[in-house]
Amino acid sequence: MNWHIPNNLSFEEALQLTETLTEAIVNKKLKDDEIQEIVTTLVNSENGARGFFVIYLTSDLSLADNPSEGVINALKTSPEIVSELLVKNLAMSSAMAITHRRNNDEKQAQSSEKVAQRNGNLIKLTNLDLSSQKLEALKQTIINNNGSYQGFLEKWEYDEEQKQIIKKNIEKI
Repeated sequence: MNWHIPNNLSFEEALQLTETLTEAIVNKKLKDDEIQEIVTTLVNSENGARGFFVIYLTSDLSLADNPSEGVINALKTSPEIVSELLVKNLAMSSAMAITHRRNNDEKQAQSSEKVAQRNGNLIKLTNLDLSSQKLEALKQTIINNNGSYQGFLEKWEYDEEQKQIIKKNIEKI
């Protein structure tokens, strides 16, 4: 398989590439250093990183439950993009679990909780200072109802219960 990843990768291309990548990983067609190289290239752009996380974190496969050293090392190569997406993904998946429960969709709620758990695990394993700073900024924005993540929280119209579960999941990390 040719793993040429274009410089101006679209979100859709990133989704497709990550699906192909996860299949190759599961079928043991790639060595860890090859996985690291591909993921490094993906997370070098916002579209690539977003596409990677969507597929990697929501997959029914257990890859994201026990990320390889190559994946972790690759994520560390782009701390600004990766930390911002991990923090926002943690918030969004935490809040969506509540939304799904309110809609009586326990299966989707559990899926969102799994994504939140995987996100938290990646935050711990990558151990990026920037992630810690962004988590603290998000937590302080929730506590003070004002701060650098206020626009993000307002954009998604998170209510008090959703903000509290986000805060709780931050504190677990």
